[in-house]
Amino acid sequence: MNSVKVGLLGLGTVGGGVINLLSRNGDEISRRAGREIEVVHAAARHLDRPRTCSTEGIKLTSDPFEVVDDPEIEIIVELIGGVDKARDLTLRALDNGKHVVTANKALIAQHGNEVFAHARDAGVTVAFEAAVAGGIPIIKAIREGLVGNRIEWLAGIINGTANFILSEMYYEGREFAEVLAEAQRLGYAEADPTFDVEGVDPAHKLTILASIAFGIPLQYDKVHVEGIGHVSREDVEYAQELGYRIKHLGIARRNENGIGLRVHPTLLPERQLLANVDGVMNAVMVKGDALGPTLYYGPGAGAEPTASAVVADLVDVVREFSLEPENRVPYLAFHSHALGDDPILPMDEVDTAYYLRLMASDQPGVLADVTRIVGDCGISIEAIIQKQPAPGAEEVPVILLTHRVKEWQMNQACERIQALDSVKGHLTRFRVENLE
Repeated sequence: MNSVKVGLLGLGTVGGGVINLLSRNGDEISRRAGREIEVVHAAARHLDRPRTCSTEGIKLTSDPFEVVDDPEIEIIVELIGGVDKARDLTLRALDNGKHVVTANKALIAQHGNEVFAHARDAGVTVAFEAAVAGGIPIIKAIREGLVGNRIEWLAGIINGTANFILSEMYYEGREFAEVLAEAQRLGYAEADPTFDVEGVDPAHKLTILASIAFGIPLQYDKVHVEGIGHVSREDVEYAQELGYRIKHLGIARRNENGIGLRVHPTLLPERQLLANVDGVMNAVMVKGDALGPTLYYGPGAGAEPTASAVVADLVDVVREFSLEPENRVPYLAFHSHALGDDPILPMDEVDTAYYLRLMASDQPGVLADVTRIVGDCGISIEAIIQKQPAPGAEEVPVILLTHRVKEWQMNQACERIQALDSVKGHLTRFRVENLE
């Protein structure tokens, strides 16, 4: 039987990993797929750059559209990143009747609904396991392994850069800016780290996971996003004193009123497995009504971990060659005509517990004023700590933990507390999740 011809867009870290993996484990992969899979045509921006893989026998070009239009190619692997050009190339490939495998989370999160519609019209498929959590097969786990469950919630550490920074702040007692600079030196963070530390990257991934978990259209524009730039060394230490660790989580939770989609720094009890995921590693916890909570852990980036997911998608696509389109696994776990219309909750209607830190004048009655405001807003306090003032200081740190409450109630309370003459500087707050 003839081999399956693959066109590769992008010969960077992951592209090189894909070629190396297909070369090293080619026999094993062929036995699983039923046919040999080989890259025969590849596009790279700079053809004269040194490669991490051998390109012998592969036709090279600097024009990715040449690969997409190659009549010999049956599957396109898109690894160029970005959105606009990747969208154009992907739609062209689908319209040419080619299957597409992509690691591009931004493309799927922002244009996935359009991409999937083109694929259905053309009778081909789109696979995107590598778009979320690198080599962890989280999409397959939710889409196929948990198909008998009604998913109640999922929460994940799905950006290695942010997790590395928070881990270093926890273990080494360092400030955010210092650790970010180190992450850039080590290659964990880009020169412009905005997508990672401001939450854009995990928001893309959460969009995809939520759609698969709950059977809803992709709705990236409705995700609430906060970064980690305002997490201080003091907050990491106070959280630890209270028995918590701060993690940058993507959380999707369903209740009777709709689905909340949010990315933000979160306090987790330190006994939780998810709280102990360190460094650049990723992990996703999923709660199904039948199975209960499950945890998926592994490397979220890197050449071969991501290539592992890309090759797994290639094998799945080859296995489905003989299937009619309606018999293939649906992109978002649910058939397109059965996607739900559950509303995405505005952040004001999301309920969670809170950590508050404020600097208050070291004088009688301040704590009473704060607790009175919190009570007036219908918020119950779980714990409160008033630290000793620093030598010569006139202000003292006050830390509160609350029970679960609606976001709008906490907004009201914070506005009133901030307005107190005895409260100095900016009030800091983080959400708290027990994931139980």
